Amino acid sequence: MFQTKVEIPSTDFKITYEDHILTLGSCFAENIGRKMCEVYFGTEVNPFGVLYNPVSIKNSIELLSDNKPFTPQDLFEYNSLWQSFSHSSLFSYITPEGCLTKINGRFEKAAQFLTKTDFLLITFGTAWVFEDRKRGSVVSNCHKLPSAEFARRRLSVDEIVVEYSALILRLQNQFPNLKFIFSVSPIRHWKDGAHENTISKSTLLLAIDALQKQFKNVQYFPAYEIQMDELRDYRFYAPDMLHPSDVAIDYIWSRFADTYFDKATIGMIKEFEQLSTDLSHRPLQPGSEAFKKFMKSTEKKKLELLNKYPFLKERFIK
Repeated sequence: MFQTKVEIPSTDFKITYEDHILTLGSCFAENIGRKMCEVYFGTEVNPFGVLYNPVSIKNSIELLSDNKPFTPQDLFEYNSLWQSFSHSSLFSYITPEGCLTKINGRFEKAAQFLTKTDFLLITFGTAWVFEDRKRGSVVSNCHKLPSAEFARRRLSVDEIVVEYSALILRLQNQFPNLKFIFSVSPIRHWKDGAHENTISKSTLLLAIDALQKQFKNVQYFPAYEIQMDELRDYRFYAPDMLHPSDVAIDYIWSRFADTYFDKATIGMIKEFEQLSTDLSHRPLQPGSEAFKKFMKSTEKKKLELLNKYPFLKERFIK
């Protein structure tokens, strides 16, 4: 094989179907989270939308930990939309009431989910942050406001380590059994140029390495290295040549599964993958006898799995 294999150390961090997993961060956190949802893990994915920098991710986790819903004072209007600096544009809306409904619907669910979370999967995307000049705080999304309203700078390794050391200690006190799996997104931030992108990613990697050495409940999953070394051919990128392709995402997911799932869990995944595929099937002729027969067979399979694995019931009622 013309490939450099990334060796991943064995771990006693094993994720099972009894666990609850909260993912936050960049598009990679979104991709892995969605993969877990597709096979019915107890997963909450990016309740603030996609987040890129470590400070915004940390702030979001602290907000969930404090469990204080957002208020109208947390919103602003721009381009006829009400928005939040803590959220992606997916939560923007034409009225403040509608925006708050979207924000707090996800927030309340995620805050409750955090209280029973076993694994926190955090993916850093960039060390660059935007600070609101008026408030002096880092924003998660600029929402296309004029650039003059923000100061842009790169976080240092020490800043990230200090912020996350305090966060991990805080969460350890609240949730003693909570485990952290960090990763760095393989998505390149090319607007900064190749050199600056490398410095940014290196800053993130060094910070995570320091945290891993400091805390026993912290691990690192090398998604970045897998994309850069095992999948270094442009065949494994999307048309923009910056994001991993679907094939690459599937491969990194398989490496994640090999690392954190035991044989029993992988066996269950195979059962659930087929059910998930069948339930998402969209027929050309929905009224045909063949499709009715297929749906009857799928429903029977679903009920058999629900009886076999009772924990699935709450995951089908979403």
